[in-house]
Amino acid sequence: MSIEVKVPPLPESVSEATVVTWHKQPGDAVSRDENLVDIETDKVVLEVPAPADGVLGDILKQEGDTVTAAEVLATLEEQGAKPAAKAGKAEKPAAEPEPSASQRALDEMGPAVKRLVEQNNLDIDKIEGTGRGGRITKEDVLNFMEAQEGSSVGTPVADKGTEEPAAKPAPQKAEKPAPQAAAGDREERRVPMSRLRQRIAERLVEAQQTAAILTTFNEVNMQPVMDLRARYKDRFEKTHGTKLGFMSFFVKAAVEALKRFPAVNASIDGTDIIYHGYHDIGIAVSSPRGLVVPVLRDAEHKSYADVEAEIADFGKRARDGKLSIDELTGGTFSITNGGIFGSLMSTPILNPPQSAILGMHKIQERPMAENGEVVIRPMMYLALSYDHRIIDGREAVQFLVTIKDMLEDPARLLLEV
Repeated sequence: MSIEVKVPPLPESVSEATVVTWHKQPGDAVSRDENLVDIETDKVVLEVPAPADGVLGDILKQEGDTVTAAEVLATLEEQGAKPAAKAGKAEKPAAEPEPSASQRALDEMGPAVKRLVEQNNLDIDKIEGTGRGGRITKEDVLNFMEAQEGSSVGTPVADKGTEEPAAKPAPQKAEKPAPQAAAGDREERRVPMSRLRQRIAERLVEAQQTAAILTTFNEVNMQPVMDLRARYKDRFEKTHGTKLGFMSFFVKAAVEALKRFPAVNASIDGTDIIYHGYHDIGIAVSSPRGLVVPVLRDAEHKSYADVEAEIADFGKRARDGKLSIDELTGGTFSITNGGIFGSLMSTPILNPPQSAILGMHKIQERPMAENGEVVIRPMMYLALSYDHRIIDGREAVQFLVTIKDMLEDPARLLLEV
């Protein structure tokens, strides 16, 4: 019995998705709930599991195709049909092993690659594919043609004369790689933007066009936090099972500052201002697909260990593409740390509809004046970008100073003073 593998229900406000990667090919045996294909929305990558045990049949939507909810991606032959499928596969190599493989390779090629192969009458069985899943790319074809040209140079002149028809295509093959070599360092590639990257672009432009963004800066002496961390990090990890980093201090300092300046924790909805009585802190995380901002819910009620553990989990699952839609939506304030990449100072962009975002930067030793003396201290620049429509400059500056004071005297975080 044949079962349809369909696109699962998409998150609210998401109308379509893109097929990213097929993990199984037609004829492969699959188990129930095994991931068959990844599809990408503008927020997350969704896995499509197998609805039953069986053998994967026809793939109806190829990688790069746009799909909608409930659209059929492929067919699946149930477990009962598995022996028949295997028998069919066993007979196939005996009847026509090479044509089947060749035809599949030809079908998987892009139009430009297929045209290049057909124009030069190339044997695709001799071309080694380096693309995803062993697919043959244009570069593979050009390299193969160049290798053939090299081998033809050593051919005796007598052969060239006796096999004139075979020698004729040689100049064509020699001409093809030439533009590639001539281009050299000026090579260009056109790659479609992923849905996540498109969404990031839209949101950043939206933030610039709809908010009156200003940025205020300050600097913080990280020595007290670094001393406290060095003193207790081993005991902290042993007790709580997670490492003590800097982010928990910044999250706690931000929460305390947000309590004192509620406008920074607010958002605009039309002509209304919404003041949030909770503190959901978005933590910007870099992933292979782009920047994502999972949300630390009710941060005011979490311990330092809870904060560190959740942020570490966010980072791991962001790299694996396992974050859910719920974890990426909402948030009343965000923190981004460009310092892990070496940034000394930058102006972060708002994450709509939030009204402010805190930017952390690289910790760098600098000479500072303390009590009339020049001393070396590990300093960090802080940046607060805010929406001037609802946050006044005075509030923004005092908010950032509050964070600075909390970090330079960590005891104040525990005492909430």
